[in-house]
Amino acid sequence: MTDIGKALFISGLALAALGGLLWLLGRAGFQGLPGDISFQGERVKVVFPIVTCLVLSLLLTLILNLAGRR
Repeated sequence: MTDIGKALFISGLALAALGGLLWLLGRAGFQGLPGDISFQGERVKVVFPIVTCLVLSLLLTLILNLAGRR
């Protein structure tokens, strides 16, 4: 059980750090990566962060593959 607790604790810290980073980027004016699709009408704004999702997926895949090799 200590291994599961340790993994959950580290995952929680990483998630909190990622949330803080995203919050700071939003406050700094980051609107997304080039290639993200956004549509703004009179009363609605729709955003499809396709490129951002691809980059995050690539980074998480690399991190998890490197962590799994230990």
